[in-house]
Amino acid sequence: MAETAVTLGAAAAREQSANVTGARLGFSFARMFAVMRKELRSYFAFPLVYIISGIFLMLSGWYAYTDLKFFTTISFSKDIIQNYWSMLVTDILRGLLMTMPFLTMRQFAEERRLGTVELLYTYPLRDSEILGGKFLASTVIFMMMLGLTLLYPGYIYSIHSYALFPLMAGYLGLLLVGCSFIAAGLFISSLCESQVIAGIATIVFLFALYIVNWNESAFQSGTLDVLRMLSLFDQFNGFAKGVIELASLAYFIFFITFFMFLTMRSMEARKWTGRR
Repeated sequence: MAETAVTLGAAAAREQSANVTGARLGFSFARMFAVMRKELRSYFAFPLVYIISGIFLMLSGWYAYTDLKFFTTISFSKDIIQNYWSMLVTDILRGLLMTMPFLTMRQFAEERRLGTVELLYTYPLRDSEILGGKFLASTVIFMMMLGLTLLYPGYIYSIHSYALFPLMAGYLGLLLVGCSFIAAGLFISSLCESQVIAGIATIVFLFALYIVNWNESAFQSGTLDVLRMLSLFDQFNGFAKGVIELASLAYFIFFITFFMFLTMRSMEARKWTGRR
């Protein structure tokens, strides 16, 4: 009887070990969404997300008002509403540039400082599930922030109807840029020990992409074409004008995928450096 119990106990232990091993080998959307829910609870447990959202919405509201004021008092263009959307989504992009780095700065850096990242790595989770959950959590917060800015065009539409496609193209561009900011911010956060340093480094990196080709006279035409192709913000210009270009769409998808890949490599580096 005792031998049977020992045998059953050993079999149960082997089965549990096999289940854990299987969990580590196979990607699971359920585990990724579990990480996402954990990250969302962490976001809403601290006031930072409310402060960031408030600042972003104040900036967006100010841009919406001042841009509309400009076009109703100064501009004499035939297509005022189209030019208004182009200016508004470009200004909202600047608001994202100033706020999104503070949304992603804590994702890895703060967990590493608090020591909770070690606890996270002890769970039967793949690195891709952890990264996917963190990316989705940041994207949910970002989409909530961006969705609230639709109140401005919604109010204008209630007064006077207009073509929706240019606005939809502009917001698609904002969505892609925001996800690109998140991917870059996660990578930088995975390299830093301090969330403050991660936030500042992300702002510097994104701002460098913003101004990379400002001084066009300093570059030869061939170099300038390359800089324009690499610039995140030049790729956004078509969306701001109401045009969805496949090349720009592919660029943003590649940008997001590339920085997610770099973050994965940064996470995996702990296995051979002994650092979390």
